[in-house]
Amino acid sequence: MPEGDTVWRTAQLLHSALAGQVLTRFDLRVPRFATADLTGRPVLEAIARGKHLLTRIEGGLTLHSHLRMDGAWRIFRAGERWHGGPSYEIRAVLGNPSHTAVGYRLPVLELIRTTDEEQAIGRLGPDLLGPDWDPDIAVTNLLTEPSRPLGEALLDQRNLAGIGNVYKSELAFLAGVTPWSPVADLPAGVPERLMITAHRLLTANRNTFDRQTTARTPGGGSTATRLFVYGRSGMPCLRCGATVRRAAQGQGPGAERVTYWCPGCQQGPVR
Repeated sequence: MPEGDTVWRTAQLLHSALAGQVLTRFDLRVPRFATADLTGRPVLEAIARGKHLLTRIEGGLTLHSHLRMDGAWRIFRAGERWHGGPSYEIRAVLGNPSHTAVGYRLPVLELIRTTDEEQAIGRLGPDLLGPDWDPDIAVTNLLTEPSRPLGEALLDQRNLAGIGNVYKSELAFLAGVTPWSPVADLPAGVPERLMITAHRLLTANRNTFDRQTTARTPGGGSTATRLFVYGRSGMPCLRCGATVRRAAQGQGPGAERVTYWCPGCQQGPVR
């Protein structure tokens, strides 16, 4: 699932390619909106709100999309061959004379009134990369369910918007607790430091494709050393040398997410 920094960067690419330009192509390949035609209208802006993308178009309309697990927007220059996946995976095409934005495998795609955007995103907590970011509100939200495991609380976009599976695992590691630790059991000051760290990490990674949570080195380091635990199951911890482990976390079918942790560095319950 794309993290908030990936979605933020996607919004920047969409904005750069489309904003201020008149649409010469508008094609939504979903039954509900297949007949919608906004050609001839300028795109006003594209922004991210947590993991949601809002492309605002003149006339009071917004194209709302969400990438979820494997959706993607790709930007192509005029005449460039599209290469984001097979054509049957295309859900949206927005074009102007210089660029075409193609949405692949988008599980959420809807055309809504701009004045109704809150119906789609109104339940989100403070956005880690947005102007509404407020660490105090995020901490308060996390603590509303004291018995909830930290990993699940971090993934709940109603608490704070922008955390995905990678940052969930990395933040728990940096806090020195397992993702299964109840929020109420976090040592004093840890929730506040977690919010500061989360904002710092997403901000540092929003303009790069090579996400990194370890100390930055010239050249960015190897893939195996850019993250402390995520994706490193069976490998030695970069800090203590213990073998990094993985397990599923979440409640109910479809809600479980792969979680990584170090049994040497992180204290607390495990699955």
